[in-house]
Amino acid sequence: MTYTEKIERFKEILKDSQNVVFFGGAGVSTESGIPDFRSQDGLYHQKYSLPPEEIISASYFYADTDGFYGFYKEKMLFPTAEPNACHKALAKLEKQGKLTAVVTQNIDGLHQKAGSQTVYELHGSVWRNFCTKCKKFYSLYDVVKGAGTPVCSCGGVIKPDVVLYEESLDDQTVRNAVVAIANADTLIIGGTSLVVQPAASLLRYFQGRHLIVVNKTSTFADEKAELVIAEKIGKVFSDLMEE
Repeated sequence: MTYTEKIERFKEILKDSQNVVFFGGAGVSTESGIPDFRSQDGLYHQKYSLPPEEIISASYFYADTDGFYGFYKEKMLFPTAEPNACHKALAKLEKQGKLTAVVTQNIDGLHQKAGSQTVYELHGSVWRNFCTKCKKFYSLYDVVKGAGTPVCSCGGVIKPDVVLYEESLDDQTVRNAVVAIANADTLIIGGTSLVVQPAASLLRYFQGRHLIVVNKTSTFADEKAELVIAEKIGKVFSDLMEE
């Protein structure tokens, strides 16, 4: 099947669907200038004094908070990033009543910035930050405006509401994501290699009719998918939304 034929089939599936869920990862945001982790240019292929997995772990956050924030602010925060064609298309599909939820592994908040209303952030969000002592809320701008470790007015250290290595996913967010996936008639997997657990394991709850994978590299879901499109996700969704 050619690329054009796949896009036409994708359009037919969406037209036939009543409950579409999108499950996405870092590849959704690379076209917005946010690097992923595992591609050739991703964070895991760059040289640091310690592996990124160790720096963005809970134990490292508490053991060397300044070191954590040095890496976090430089490599993981992109407050000026803008939604790309994929984010915008998903928001439009939700407004049309086709898409019922976005389940994302990303922490950048770009789905909401594009206008999506129902977004389940499995790994949290850089836009939410809380004092570890008094639980006061702080925005991303509060975190980036000063140098070093951000500190609350009460003297407590401010921690981002993101799931660090060694931490568990939020139970309610996981339950919401499971219900959305289980009820979907169409599941679109996009911009993820599906190697991050336990997030990727949520796909086992899908019992719907149409499974579509849009990712530049192969995934374990490919063999079960009705459509596999190995192209840039922004291009795919841009072409998809053309009348």
